[in-house]
Amino acid sequence: MGSLLKISEAGAMALHAGVYMAARRGDSCTAGAMARDLQVSEAHLVKVLQRLTHAGFVRTSRGPRGGYALGRLPAAIKLSELYEAIEGPLDPVGCLLKHKACQGTPCILGDHLRRINREVMDYLTAISLDDVARAVNWMPEPSPVSV
Repeated sequence: MGSLLKISEAGAMALHAGVYMAARRGDSCTAGAMARDLQVSEAHLVKVLQRLTHAGFVRTSRGPRGGYALGRLPAAIKLSELYEAIEGPLDPVGCLLKHKACQGTPCILGDHLRRINREVMDYLTAISLDDVARAVNWMPEPSPVSV
């Protein structure tokens, strides 16, 4: 059965990677370890992390203890900010079609789509990475360090 609410793979990766890094409490992690733990494509995750780095949400460091970590405190990053860094500003549209088929007549779904989009954005704006990391109590196991 399909889901009515769809978030792009890149948007979902951004949200999950943000919570993953928040749970690590400042410790860096490699893209490979994160991709393995999140069960996503490392190549795609790296692209998402690059965009989050460019937007200032993630910092990178080189060297044996290098990798990715949050660029700001987890409590200061809202889920909506990560989502919009990947997807752009959310526009609470009221039509599922690219071009409106109703041509000015009432939508077959009424104003429900606009309201639902607004509720989801309100939720994403109210919740920080720290809120989610604490709620899910998720601390990934540290990846083995090769010497």
